[in-house]
Amino acid sequence: MSEFVRMEKQERVALVTLDRPKALNALDRAGIEEIGRVLDRVEGDREIGALVVTGAGRAFVAGADVAAMRSMTPLEAERFSGLAHRVFARLEHLPIPTIAAVNGFALGGGCELALACDFIFASREAKIGQPETKLGLIPGFGGTSRLVRRVGIAWAKQLVLVGDPIDAEEALRIGLVNRVFEPAELLTGALATARAAASRAPVATRLAKQIMQEGQDADVRTAHALEQRAFGLVFATDDRVEGTAAFVEKRDAKFEGR
Repeated sequence: MSEFVRMEKQERVALVTLDRPKALNALDRAGIEEIGRVLDRVEGDREIGALVVTGAGRAFVAGADVAAMRSMTPLEAERFSGLAHRVFARLEHLPIPTIAAVNGFALGGGCELALACDFIFASREAKIGQPETKLGLIPGFGGTSRLVRRVGIAWAKQLVLVGDPIDAEEALRIGLVNRVFEPAELLTGALATARAAASRAPVATRLAKQIMQEGQDADVRTAHALEQRAFGLVFATDDRVEGTAAFVEKRDAKFEGR
């Protein structure tokens, strides 16, 4: 594994740290490919029930590596964007809850990486935005679509077309982030939420996440139909039997993912 991406397991939570602080954890092709290999490990480990992504130093991810992009041809740029889209889509569609713990700058590709996670928790010192138009570029890692879905078209246009980053409190106000923490408490808070999510019934968690993601792009009638089918499916699981029994018996449930 490269020195850029570190992964450690804490109980049932995978903590992924982007560790290239001298470059503010900027994403180049090798770094994005390494994130993909880490996702291979996460997908292959049934013990992992949640994922937290954070950055080392004073940045989450300060953006894509501009120096590496300067000499790209249009075709190379499209392929670079395609790579990031594939890897970030894998992150978005992991069957487990994912949290971006934004500890500092999350700009451009960093904002887009955070948007591919289910929740975004931010340090009070975080700065978040899509500044690509200041460089003659546009978001290329999914920002134009995920940002609209997260905060609505008006705020997405302001963040992309003006390009100025916003602070954590403003990001919380517009719904871009879920919670804001003092810097020293960010990772503790993210891991605590991840552990709580990882303790829930795995099959129910996977289905709930799946139908919410599919339902947001469907009409309401189709979204309701997806929910009804999934609701019926969970009744065929051992976890449903255990969860309802534990509730009635006033004890903690012991889920096995079946």
